[in-house]
Order: sequence, then structure tokens, then C-alpha cells
Amino acid sequence: MGRRLVPLTLDNLPDLPKRCRSCVFWELDPVSGQAAIKAGTPGLEKEAWISAVLLEWGSCGRVVYVDDVPVGFVLYAPPAYVPRATAFPTSPVSPDAVQLMTAWITPRYQGQGLGRVMVQTVAKDLLRRGFKAIEAFGDAQWKEPACILPADHLLAVGFKTVRPHPSYPRLRLELRTTLSWKEDVELALDRLLGAVQKEPALRPL
Repeated sequence: MGRRLVPLTLDNLPDLPKRCRSCVFWELDPVSGQAAIKAGTPGLEKEAWISAVLLEWGSCGRVVYVDDVPVGFVLYAPPAYVPRATAFPTSPVSPDAVQLMTAWITPRYQGQGLGRVMVQTVAKDLLRRGFKAIEAFGDAQWKEPACILPADHLLAVGFKTVRPHPSYPRLRLELRTTLSWKEDVELALDRLLGAVQKEPALRPL
């Protein structure tokens, strides 16, 4: 079974689930988001957001493929690019962190460790780019798939609560102090991607 994680671009945006391709929950503030939905343009707004972030900041997501079939994705960006983040009671995201916005794995492939590998892949990318942490708003009362990730899942993959809340706690994963992440990331990627060109080892931070 061939598995690979590929940077999200406008070319593979159609590989996201239909509802996610036109979802602008995180990409626009609540008022602008509602306006886009009423105007019937959320898909265009999503493309514009991804294009802008790619041009100004760089990679902001990964798409997971199993045997060339898309089975999941993850989105992340600095808080300055995530207008909805300011609407949460536990905001703001720390200035030294990148926000993990949302992620999804098709039900058939859940429970196989892909969620952890996606987070590790994001961590590796951000370590390379000099960031200190990943933060996310969790849903402490999560019941079904939605734009906000379940807090329990974030805790399970290594996040710690930095601002508690009964509904939307803010969680953080320290990259520089979690030295074992570098080894874990390399090992997970080796297992996930199989035979790939070996990348230079990260120097201790």
C-alpha cells in the first residue's frame, strides 16, 4: 500500500472533500464568510486564500494519498492568515506559533496512525522554517466531523492545553523543547513514504 503526503496547491485542491473545498470557516472572518456563502463564492474565496498564503508565506497544507487515492488533508498557517481565530474566547494564538487549522481523514483510514503522521509532517516542516510551536483551538465537546478538531485528538498526538475552556481550549505543541519529535518525524516519514531520497538530518536545536 503506497502512502505519500504532498504539499497542498491549487492543482490538488480538488482532491479535498467537496464540502472542504468550499469551506471558508477559518479563511474568512465570520461576517465575510457569511457574505461569501450568500454570494455563492466560497470556493473562489478558498482558492484565493490558498494562492495568497502560498505566495506570501509558503506551504500551508498537506494532502495524504494511499495508492494515489486522496484520503485526508491538513491545513495550517500563521495566525495573521487565519481571521476566524480571533473570534474564539481563548484567542489569540501565540505570535511564535503557527495555527493548525483543521484536518480530516476518510473514515476507512482512521485509527491507523495517519493523524499523528500528519501532525509530525507539519512539525517537521515548521521546524525547518524556524517556528517554535504549533497551536490549535480544540473542540472539547466534539461529536461529529467539523472544521474544529476534537481536543482529545490533539492531546493524543502531543498537544498540551495552554488556555483551558469548557468548549474551545487552546492547545500547543512545543517544537524546540520536544527534541524527540525530530527522530519521531524521520521514523514516521520513513515508514509512511517508504523508499524516498534521504534528507539531511536536522541539527539539535
